[in-house]
Amino acid sequence: MTDNHQDKETFEEYKDSFSYGSRPDLNFKFMKAFSEADGAQFLQDLLWKIGDALNAGDLESLREHVIQGQTDAYMGGTPTWTYDEGDFTPLSKPLSEAKVGLLTSSGHFVKGDDPNPFGKTGLTQEDVIPMIDDFLKTPPDLSAIPIGTAPEDITVRHPGYDIRGADIDHNVAFPLQPLRQLADEGVIGELHDTAYTFVGACSQLRLRSKIAPQWAQMFKDSGVDVALLVPV
Repeated sequence: MTDNHQDKETFEEYKDSFSYGSRPDLNFKFMKAFSEADGAQFLQDLLWKIGDALNAGDLESLREHVIQGQTDAYMGGTPTWTYDEGDFTPLSKPLSEAKVGLLTSSGHFVKGDDPNPFGKTGLTQEDVIPMIDDFLKTPPDLSAIPIGTAPEDITVRHPGYDIRGADIDHNVAFPLQPLRQLADEGVIGELHDTAYTFVGACSQLRLRSKIAPQWAQMFKDSGVDVALLVPV
């Protein structure tokens, strides 16, 4: 930062920069949804919580504060997408007899089966974050993951969220193991033999109008009764 006024950053620019900006810490991209006053209050309270954590070792209150900040930011604003009405189809059978499919927008894929966005191989998480605008203009690629795939053979890459938690435990955003357990316990009748993921940062209009109906038909053709959709 120089003495030149043009090089100085306003607080609004600072908080907005966490969302695909010069500070791509995607754990805090929700700050862009805050007003300046609410953003300032969140950060002030965060500093107090950090002090409490250092003094008392109470990390849980720090975690709860960040989660509450996310909730306030995302639930307090004006929704980008609103619908006056929507389809509702009740299950034709009990869940314990139903075949369940899994579809997430988490960006997971099987190692060795990289969808290679834009025809580029070997892209890392650091590579794709600056490419967010390119992803948002492009139709999504669907990755198929056999449900028997070992966790260590699955990886994740996504320009729209901080993948560190989902990389440590895939079930955070791609709950394959819990669904397998529910099938073993008889809570659900059967788990479809293939789970699917895609990068949710994609062309939303094409996803909604053309691609999602094709995916829905794919599930129907596979005998799936109900699909669990997990957005990130």
